[in-house]
Amino acid sequence: MPVRSLQHVNIRCADVEASKDFYVALIGLVVGPRPPFASQGYWLYAGDEPVVHLVQKPAGEAVRGPDTGALDHIAFEGVDLKATRSGLKARGKAFREAVVPRDGVIQLFVTDPDGVLLELNFAP
Repeated sequence: MPVRSLQHVNIRCADVEASKDFYVALIGLVVGPRPPFASQGYWLYAGDEPVVHLVQKPAGEAVRGPDTGALDHIAFEGVDLKATRSGLKARGKAFREAVVPRDGVIQLFVTDPDGVLLELNFAP
């Protein structure tokens, strides 16, 4: 049975406020409507789509184990390479840059406050 699209990623955060600030200020997502779940958190939108769900991890909860699989990174399409580089540098956020040999896409790799690796892709 095929799927239509990837709907969202859910991140359990040590500090949901710091993660929200990161995704809004550096990645450019926007806080939007979220159902009234019992947990504290945010839904972050790219346009009309809630693509990142952040949930406050309860104090003392261990990092989830192998049930989350071997996820390596989450990729986003970037829109302003120069501004993204500048924003990361201004906030002292380390990143790695690469170029895709096939098509010249410029990639920035940066980790969020919980260590989730993000790949930001910019058309050449």
